[in-house]
Amino acid sequence: MHRWLLLAWMTSACGGDAVSQVSPSSPASLPRVVVVTHTAGFRHDSIAVAEPTLAQLGRDSSTFDTIFCRNQDDVRRMLTPTGLAGVSAVVFLHTTGNLGIPDLEAFLAWIGSGRGFVGIHSASDTYHDAPAYLEMLGNEFETHGDQAEVEALVEASSHPAVAHLGARYRVFDEIYRFVRNNRGTVTPLLTLDRFPADGLPGAGQQGDLPLAWAKSHGTGRVFYTALGHRDELWRDTRFQQHVLGGIRGVLARQ
Repeated sequence: MHRWLLLAWMTSACGGDAVSQVSPSSPASLPRVVVVTHTAGFRHDSIAVAEPTLAQLGRDSSTFDTIFCRNQDDVRRMLTPTGLAGVSAVVFLHTTGNLGIPDLEAFLAWIGSGRGFVGIHSASDTYHDAPAYLEMLGNEFETHGDQAEVEALVEASSHPAVAHLGARYRVFDEIYRFVRNNRGTVTPLLTLDRFPADGLPGAGQQGDLPLAWAKSHGTGRVFYTALGHRDELWRDTRFQQHVLGGIRGVLARQ
């Protein structure tokens, strides 16, 4: 494992195809962020809107430079010691299933060595067969009902992902239910105090449901939001700032 990390630090550039996806107009000093949109299960239509939105957010805010990892070949090449050299964070954007990362243990160790990881929406519907990944992420998707409007409670309001939202955030989206309540193992950012009116059992009843959180993995930082299913949300500036703030949060110590 230590040999893998040493090789990662010693390698000075990503593979040629990965580098070619970086905008030539982007400042060379910006942190590199790999955005993974490969899916091995259900594929969200909103990926088509989310990809350019993320790239523009990084560029306009001068926060990060985006490199896309879109298919199985990209995963095998880019989520490796060579591909991750010089990369500051990885975003799993609507990923699903087992992505086929060549060495998942080494990838998780890379995050734990001080890098950043951002999971968006179905990143929690990814690697159900890998407990170490789910532990890094902080929870596991269980199910969802109909899309619904919810009023999320903003916790840890100083975090850049939620600082702009005030005390409550009203949003209409596909609302995930998770395998467990992870309060106590993560820093909650958005939670629900009642079950959504989505047609599933318990709708409207009081509860404590996670929706977005931050956590550590080794010396690395993790941010996850369950939101982002709908195209319209990616066009909403409040949600855009939510995602941008999450990325800024995982890059903060680098």
